[in-house]
Amino acid sequence: MVNRWLNRANGRISLLNAAVLLVVATLVGQLLGFLRTQIINANFNLPGSITTDAYFAAFKIPDFFFYTIAAGALGVAFMPFLADKLQAGDRRSVWQLTSGLLNLMGIIMGIVAVLMLVFTEPLIRLVVANNLDPAQMQDAVTIMRIVALNPLLFTISGILTSVQQTFGRFFFYAMAPILYNGCIIAGAYIFRDSLGVVGLGVGALAGALLQLFFVIVGLIGMRFRYYPTFNLKNPDFRHILRNLPPRSLDQGIDSINSIVETNRASTLGRGYITYYENAYMLHSVPIFLIGTAISTAAFPRLNQRLAQGRPDLFRQDFLKVLRAMIWIILPIAVISFFARQYFARLIFKNIAPEIAIIFGFLVGAIIFRTLYAIISRYFYSHKDTRTPLYVSIFAISLNIFLAFSLVQAYGGAQNPQEAIVGLALAQSIVAAVEVLILMIIMVWRDHFLFTKDFWSGVIRTVSVTGFTMLTAYIMVTLIPLEVDDKGFVTLSAKLSAIIIPTLVIHLAASALFTLEEVQPVIRKLKQLALKPIRIQ
Repeated sequence: MVNRWLNRANGRISLLNAAVLLVVATLVGQLLGFLRTQIINANFNLPGSITTDAYFAAFKIPDFFFYTIAAGALGVAFMPFLADKLQAGDRRSVWQLTSGLLNLMGIIMGIVAVLMLVFTEPLIRLVVANNLDPAQMQDAVTIMRIVALNPLLFTISGILTSVQQTFGRFFFYAMAPILYNGCIIAGAYIFRDSLGVVGLGVGALAGALLQLFFVIVGLIGMRFRYYPTFNLKNPDFRHILRNLPPRSLDQGIDSINSIVETNRASTLGRGYITYYENAYMLHSVPIFLIGTAISTAAFPRLNQRLAQGRPDLFRQDFLKVLRAMIWIILPIAVISFFARQYFARLIFKNIAPEIAIIFGFLVGAIIFRTLYAIISRYFYSHKDTRTPLYVSIFAISLNIFLAFSLVQAYGGAQNPQEAIVGLALAQSIVAAVEVLILMIIMVWRDHFLFTKDFWSGVIRTVSVTGFTMLTAYIMVTLIPLEVDDKGFVTLSAKLSAIIIPTLVIHLAASALFTLEEVQPVIRKLKQLALKPIRIQ
């Protein structure tokens, strides 16, 4: 029975099914992440007494080391080489490359863990948030020491799930983050009275361990073979290592940006790290749900098209996915903007206008970060990790400049409620610039990439979004947020009354404009509505 379940979980699935699995799993994971943040706010943040600045600050340095050193190993710089070997039927090379990367990255990340344990307090005090009060500084140091091993555990999990995705097996990759969020939620309840906010770090460590165990279980049935060495003379392994720094630096630059934003938020006073992180989490939900999930499901197929020597099919699949993501993310961005106060109240429990304001200015980043997820994979599929890196270096440099300048332009510490907007506005501007630059490079390299049909579909999608915006505005006007509107049931009911009509109009207008992206949805709705009921 167990073997049959594992075989089904490990089975190769189609691109559509993989996308559905990842979207559903990501939705559950993001809902758990949303619930996690809500529970943390409810248990550790009260009006005038916000204690979670330490929790958010403690993860910045571990995240930086993980993304800067290891993130490039977790797919885009690694999977194309595995796809080539798998296409040639050379499984032995697949296992050798995987084992070599596991061994090398394990050694490096083990050393990093030791360094974080030794230099915890200087790293937080000098780099992340020197403005934390003594109690929160001590909590931040303790939490960071607890999660110092997490980058190593995530690195191992990431390499193993990259192998599984190359084989077309997504189940364990999709489920792992759900376990991680679940453990942090459990830590909030279990250690709330004994360890306080430090218990969240214990939950995060337990989640990383459980996630790794679950991913290892996912290797059953794959005939995985581990080799306790790494061969630096292997040309493929050396090629992978050459591709790792650009991708890792690309991710690491984002972490540097996050550290800078945390540092700037800490200068505005107590609680502003928490406000910004709450809004940032809200904006990340659709990016992960749409951008990361769909592009992750499409990436193995894109690699396969190029491995088969079919750039025409690669181009066709890429444009189809990009159009679908544009069609999906635009109504979500519209809803996010008009219902921003409802979402802020739902996640923070108490009235926090700062979160709603920040979230509203992050809507532009929602759209362009989602599109970046698939656009960047255009380059990664061509084994080009350097172009996104160079563009990211420019983009993040611009973001850091804007973060400092816009925070001061909006008033700085003398007017923190408006100054915090500068961080969000910088994010949206830079996200748009980054996508625009990458698209210009894509057109320069492939003049036939963006067809007339593609641009026609995009224009019609934007036209449809006009009706979506009008609907959302009307619904928010008819169902205003009152001062005493609190609680999950009340806020969820109002949000549902706004979201459902908005999405229905988006679907109806899409059908009216004959957008091909809506056709699968309509077919599925017809099947559900017209499916005959068998009477026993």
